[in-house]
Amino acid sequence: MSLGDSQSNGDSARSDDGGYGGTGQTRTRYHDQGTGGPYGGARRPKSSRGMVTGVAVVALLIAAIAFANRGGDDSSTSASSTAGSGSGGSAGQPDTAPTAASGEQPVTKKAAGIPTGFAHNREGAQSAAANYAVTLGSTGMFRKDTRDSIVDALFTTEAAAKLKGPLDKAYSASFLTRLGLDANGNAPEGSTFVSRVTPVGTKTVSYGGATATVDIWYVGLTGIAGETSTSPVTSSWKTWTYDMSWSGSGWKIVSYSEKDGPTPVPGDDRAADSDEINKAIDEYGGFTYAR
Repeated sequence: MSLGDSQSNGDSARSDDGGYGGTGQTRTRYHDQGTGGPYGGARRPKSSRGMVTGVAVVALLIAAIAFANRGGDDSSTSASSTAGSGSGGSAGQPDTAPTAASGEQPVTKKAAGIPTGFAHNREGAQSAAANYAVTLGSTGMFRKDTRDSIVDALFTTEAAAKLKGPLDKAYSASFLTRLGLDANGNAPEGSTFVSRVTPVGTKTVSYGGATATVDIWYVGLTGIAGETSTSPVTSSWKTWTYDMSWSGSGWKIVSYSEKDGPTPVPGDDRAADSDEINKAIDEYGGFTYAR
């Protein structure tokens, strides 16, 4: 999906059923037995030591699982949680969002409804690019007023000034009509216009501190969901490349390009009807993407 165009896991499970010590045998020892036996003589068992060892192993496993689930907590949070009860924090839940794969916290600020405040580093540039792609692939780009606001928010001043005219021509009335929309970018009554971009992954092509080039691989959904629609919602796979610069307060797009794919082989999934698509669009919100 361009700015001027419409837009099984194979779980590998492995089970290792090894016996204790890898012998596959059971050792039996008696309290008062002397020397002899297949294992070179039995010793008096110490049940208290075995119990303490078992408890310690369980405790270590619980701690390891809790630590893995915590993700990218900072040192102060980790220290306070460790000093607290053994339940894994006050609520027992991970402190980082699942979208923060590397442990970087997602941003909490927005400007004109667009996430902002991404870090001045490689990961911040990727996070900004992913979120900007979501906005540039949204239905807001099909309406003049919201499109201008989006362009002003995401692009440098110079780039925005040069881009608005060509975008107005790209999103012309005739183009919107071909999509089944009116001249203002609205779907027919009783129908829902769908335009969404979902980033699958990002990659830093180059990074120079004040500049960055980032690839965003995404799947786009575009079309009109409705019983009488002649433009059903379809998917497309593309890659956007953003050349970005650091403005002093955030990342801005200087220029962009787009190419098709990589496109997976289509599966055998049943296509949803218009009611299902309408319901999904209404019920499922988007994400704030962070690396």
